[in-house]
Amino acid sequence: MDMISKTDTGSSAGKREQPVNSPFSHLDVTQWRFPKFAHKHPPIINVNEAHEEKLTAGAKIADAVASTVGSWPFIIMQSIILFCWIVLNVVGWIKAWDPYPFILLNLALSFQAAYAAPFVMMSQNRQAEKDRLTAENDYLTDCKGEEELRNVMEHLDHQDHMIIQLLEHIEAQHERIEALHQIILQRLELAPPEVVKAAMLANEPPSQDTPDQQQ
Repeated sequence: MDMISKTDTGSSAGKREQPVNSPFSHLDVTQWRFPKFAHKHPPIINVNEAHEEKLTAGAKIADAVASTVGSWPFIIMQSIILFCWIVLNVVGWIKAWDPYPFILLNLALSFQAAYAAPFVMMSQNRQAEKDRLTAENDYLTDCKGEEELRNVMEHLDHQDHMIIQLLEHIEAQHERIEALHQIILQRLELAPPEVVKAAMLANEPPSQDTPDQQQ
């Protein structure tokens, strides 16, 4: 009985061969191997959690400002403040602190835009970095899936090869049985009738008598 020793193929997947005992000594057992793969892949990470762990206080502040500025409540509140500012200065119910053309209002809005734009840009840069990490993680995941699929296909190819060998062996066994059957029939035809009759009686199972026949 042949046995294939366990060897390392040295491939990137860390493939090793598992020993296989062949029940048929005349078959090509050198091809009878079950590849065993060492799946040495880095663990799957959550990009959101990994990125949030690296956030600094400034990055968190930039995200908070960008999310506040880019929201409907901020737009509604700012619109209400601007409307009240303009109405109070035009109607003059109280002392107009910023008469037309509202120079103080323009200055305030300019300050707001000057400080809000950098916060938004910092948040966008952080989001771009997160998108880059997500794309890189997706690429690594695709590479893992392709490697695993290649290992599965190789294992299936080996199984197909072994099944073909077994079918060929069964067919050869069937042909040998048929040849032996023909040889036995030829020898029975050449044998004397007494020998054939004795052989048939020897192969018959012993008959069991019924209770009526015994009486």
